[in-house]
Parts: sequence; C-alpha cells; structure tokens
Amino acid sequence: MKKLKFKLISALLALVIGEAHAESVVVIGHAGLSKLDANTVQRIFTGKIIEIDGVHVTAVNLKAGALRDRFLQHYLNQKDDKYTAYWTVRRFIGKGIPPKELSNAAEVINFVQTTPGAIGYIDENELKPDLNVVSR
Repeated sequence: MKKLKFKLISALLALVIGEAHAESVVVIGHAGLSKLDANTVQRIFTGKIIEIDGVHVTAVNLKAGALRDRFLQHYLNQKDDKYTAYWTVRRFIGKGIPPKELSNAAEVINFVQTTPGAIGYIDENELKPDLNVVSR
C-alpha cells in the first residue's frame, strides 16, 4: 500500500512540475517587433504569417528536445513529429521552408538580437534584461 501511495504522489508531483515548466517558455523578438498574441506566434511558426507591420519575420526553432516540445505544445498544441510532418508537406508543395534550427538558447538570442524581424523562443531562465519578450 505504501508503494502505491508513493507512486501516486510521485506521479502527481511530476504532473505539477511538468505544468510549471510548460509555462517557462518565452518568445523573444528583435527590438523592432511588438508584443504578439499566441495565435500570431502560431501563425509565424507555421509559415502563415511572414510579415508584421511591413517587417519580414524570420522564425528560428531550437533543435528537437524538451524546450522545443514545451513550445510546440503551448503555442501550436502539437507534438514535434506532427510539426515536422507539417513542414515536410509544406516544403514538398512549395509553400515554404521550416524555421532554421539552432542548437541552444545562446544561438537563438544572438540570432534574434542581430537579425531584424527575427523571432525565437528560450527558457525563461535564460532571459536577460535587454531581450525583447514578445509573448509569454
């Protein structure tokens, strides 16, 4: 009986911790971009919006992993395999190419800060005061 209680408590803790981490993804943009709602972020990362206020938008993804999974779940309500399949089809029919993949938060931050119209995501723990947060 104690093992069952321990397993139940462990499962609940994992759920709670997982939910807390799901909210720790922040979307950052180049200094010229303004705040964006979740729907706009979704449309950018699915290639349906390529321009905001006359500025060409360039999205970047992290390589597959936990943070990318949290981003996809929170903003696109998708898993990585479905997102990858979506872009495979879009590329095949000539409707665009998927966002460039970068290896880590430092690369995303550097790309976003140096590329006009760039947008990417990082873990909230990587957030610096000089970054332009466009969505949480």
